[in-house]
Amino acid sequence: MRVSVRAWAIGAMIVTWIGGLDVATHRASAPPAQEAAQSPQPSPHPPGYYTDADYGYADRRLTPLEHEGRDTWYFWTGGNEHFWVRMAQLTEGHVDLLNYLDSRRHGRRFRELGALTQPGCEPATGPDAYGLYLDRCDQPPVPGVPGEASGIIGLRKFPNPRFDKTKWNAEAYVKNPGDMQPPYLIGMACGFCHIGFNPLNPPVDPEKPRWSELVAAIGNQYWEEGRLFNLKMTPADFRWHVGNRQAPGTSDTSRFATDHINNPNAINSIFNLRFRPTAPEKMRDGSIRQVHHILKDGADSVGVAGASLRVYVNIGMCADYWLTLHAPVTGSGQAQRPFDMATAEKTCADWRATSARMEGAEAFLKTIGPMPLAQAAGGARYLNAPAATLRRGKEVFADHCARCHSSKQPPADVAGDAAKAAAWYRQSVLAPDFLDGNFLSDDRRYPVTLLGTNVGRAAGTNATRGHVWEQFSSETYKTLPAVGTLPGLYNPWRPTKPIEFELKAGGTGYYRTPTLIAMWATAPYLHNNSVGLFIKDPSVEGRMIAFQDAIDKLLWPERRPGLIPVTSTDSELLLQFRREPLHIPRHTPVDLIARVDPNRLPRIVRRTRLLDLISDRRILDRIMDNNVAPDFVLDRGHTFGAALPDADKRALIELLKTF
Repeated sequence: MRVSVRAWAIGAMIVTWIGGLDVATHRASAPPAQEAAQSPQPSPHPPGYYTDADYGYADRRLTPLEHEGRDTWYFWTGGNEHFWVRMAQLTEGHVDLLNYLDSRRHGRRFRELGALTQPGCEPATGPDAYGLYLDRCDQPPVPGVPGEASGIIGLRKFPNPRFDKTKWNAEAYVKNPGDMQPPYLIGMACGFCHIGFNPLNPPVDPEKPRWSELVAAIGNQYWEEGRLFNLKMTPADFRWHVGNRQAPGTSDTSRFATDHINNPNAINSIFNLRFRPTAPEKMRDGSIRQVHHILKDGADSVGVAGASLRVYVNIGMCADYWLTLHAPVTGSGQAQRPFDMATAEKTCADWRATSARMEGAEAFLKTIGPMPLAQAAGGARYLNAPAATLRRGKEVFADHCARCHSSKQPPADVAGDAAKAAAWYRQSVLAPDFLDGNFLSDDRRYPVTLLGTNVGRAAGTNATRGHVWEQFSSETYKTLPAVGTLPGLYNPWRPTKPIEFELKAGGTGYYRTPTLIAMWATAPYLHNNSVGLFIKDPSVEGRMIAFQDAIDKLLWPERRPGLIPVTSTDSELLLQFRREPLHIPRHTPVDLIARVDPNRLPRIVRRTRLLDLISDRRILDRIMDNNVAPDFVLDRGHTFGAALPDADKRALIELLKTF
């Protein structure tokens, strides 16, 4: 739930969840003609296997290496199925993929969870031999990839070698998964988060999509990750509110190896990877490598393979080792230690097997190109601006946007001269081939003090020195200078006394430039999906309604409500070493509590029930002092186009539709 800053007051408030996404879409487009002609290959898969056409590809357009990479993206779990059954135990069944897969939700998964049913899977007609309701997926195995279809795209089912039928009781398991091993393990592939509806060929029925209506790396803009974690909770539990206020299409990638910052962010897009800029980064061994910046803060800066392996570990690969380095979810009683790649190479077979597949995964992802509105069914009716308007839009983009939102940049001798650079950008943007091979981002890191956006993700520490992802960030990242103090952060209790927050050196305080490719299909905007109306409608019309609302609020920031997620009811939070739960009143900003180390809360609040929070300024001050990212307004910042004349803004909007 999010509430207007201007109207915010403890007590009576108007509270409205608008929702938002900042997910850039992906297209399974063909490589350029010259690349497609290099090595036309027949499908290596046997008859009966899903054809490339099912995925939106023609056989002749994928090489055997790209085929392998596609199968990795869609189906490979890296052995994390063992992690997810442990999470069911550690969270007392709140995180339980078997429950999430329950076939009795078939036909309403998209509506209730934002999850996508895998094509070819049908609802169960009754319980199976173990009393569980799982989809019937009569589909052949994937060559070289273990597991089988589970009913939801990106989730894979495996037999559990530790299952003991004599101890099994389905009803007891549902109540407390920690008491017994289930008959199946459920693993997660990259596709679970990244496969989404095809903007160029929207689904006829979102509850029963066809492969041709899906694309590999658009990001599921409608997935509600919070439901995965609070499905069995009630509003009486504060954690339910954390999940319920999470914007669709976002993921909090520090949820397991926690940095105690609630900061769900848009699922990353993957467009034009072949043209994505690289930056020179110093590695641990002192060498300099040209690498991509992929995470929102550019922290995973050791190359695509390393960044991909970090994702697999973060969703449970090598869990026997990884979980010894931190206390999952709560972070209680144990400081993080760095994940050591050499140790994983020696001790974790899944690390070695997944590493071997990363070349193919990168090759596959490089086949994904843009998805222009002009190619969408009915898209042409939204592209009727006069030529003069589009030209003016290009001039505005060249003068005010291209320095960050283009991978085509002037040479060094031109960039250093302001007048020459301005002329160069004009020439570049007005050229008919400006969009060809353009990532529409420079992929550079910029200080959040310049961008003005919510600091949540930029304050993350997991990739800094001494923390869990230390080896997945470059030395360049870990020696970034401090961005300094952020003055004037909105204080919901004392609006006349703004918050000052200092970000330390060593990596924190930066965001990279997102791509603008297919932004017509990817609204709402900003890294936390906060600017614009969320519409659960994957049609072209639905996407364009969302686009228009989001782009208006982006360019006219005064139209943004100033959104703060707050609890909708009184709730409680159980804390370690405290007998009584912490009582949290209705309308409390979620991030007031969810950005504080829960291990410190018992000492901070002492004997108070927190219902006295507003009257006891000392307690409030202690909570604020311990908040690791006290920035409560989600939709602030990126006001770079605010000063443009309205006519220029409208011309720019017409141009952005064509990206």
